Amino acid sequence: MQSFEYNANPGRVIFGSGSLQKLPDEVARLNLKAPLLLSTPQQIEQAESLKDILNGKVAGLFTEATMHTPSHVTDKALEYAKEQKADSVISIGGGSTIGLGKAISIRTGLPHICIPTTYAGSEMTPILGETADGQKKTRSDPKILPGTVIYDVDLTMTLPPALSATSGVNAIAHAVEALYARNTNPIMCLLAQEGIKSLAEALPEIIQDPASHAARSKALYGAWLCGTCLGSVGMALHHKLCHTLGGSFNMPHAETHTIVLPHALSYNAPKIPEAMKQLALVLPQSNGDAINGLNVLLTKLKVKRGLKDFGMKEADIDKAAEIAVSNPYWNPREIEKSPIRELIRRCWAGEEAKADL
Repeated sequence: MQSFEYNANPGRVIFGSGSLQKLPDEVARLNLKAPLLLSTPQQIEQAESLKDILNGKVAGLFTEATMHTPSHVTDKALEYAKEQKADSVISIGGGSTIGLGKAISIRTGLPHICIPTTYAGSEMTPILGETADGQKKTRSDPKILPGTVIYDVDLTMTLPPALSATSGVNAIAHAVEALYARNTNPIMCLLAQEGIKSLAEALPEIIQDPASHAARSKALYGAWLCGTCLGSVGMALHHKLCHTLGGSFNMPHAETHTIVLPHALSYNAPKIPEAMKQLALVLPQSNGDAINGLNVLLTKLKVKRGLKDFGMKEADIDKAAEIAVSNPYWNPREIEKSPIRELIRRCWAGEEAKADL
């Protein structure tokens, strides 16, 4: 067996149908009196429902969370939190709202309770990506990790099937990269395989029957495991490309992950035979080929496969390749400009992934 180091992230998880009703107990357990509730403009209703569950005992609602956590929004939220004398933050939503909660928490030291409504996985990570002046910068700090995460499957029942699909593949991407991370370990590999298997089985069921409680539960369980992978080991080429495309070309987060994943995997495939084998075992209908397994999954999920569908121009391919190779970072295969450009071109064009990069 390979030698490894394993660090467990501290954090409390409350999982189950109806677990949102345990929020007042959690607030009391932490001895908090004035939580600031956070959401995006689209999820104000869910934030309002938290206020009801807490009998109105909140510092206020801030409902301007937005994609890629821009610093000007964070500054506005901090000002509001100070005015309202908030003693904690509660974020309800996907990566945008959770990111804002983390940004406030790391700057103020306020406890952060997180209630995810998508499969993004940000809630399980000590990582924060923020955008200022068109550049997205990421940092990692154990203090960024939310203290409590409440996973209530009932909150995901209304997640539209198309968003469930891309958000779920975004989660799968965390676990895929965990399998070949530089600092991977046997525990992470077990969590990654179980997380990928759960989501790869549940997501096509959700597309067929969005109201299936069993499929939604399985997907949320998989998302938790995949998020744990993202929070515990380093990521590589796939996440770097998605950050480049999201931060510099304003591509939508989950959709970009969905498009890039099979191509990033085909780039790394020659250097990660063991991970490819493990992946093929947990992706249905892969027939021993993980890239084929991912192509099959994305076809079943009826997702868009091209960045051009989201407004990326062909002229942006060279610039994206330039940025992607500019900062050196660890990856199992060396970063070479010409195949990276071809990888991005395939993502732009919406082609199926092929293992010939």
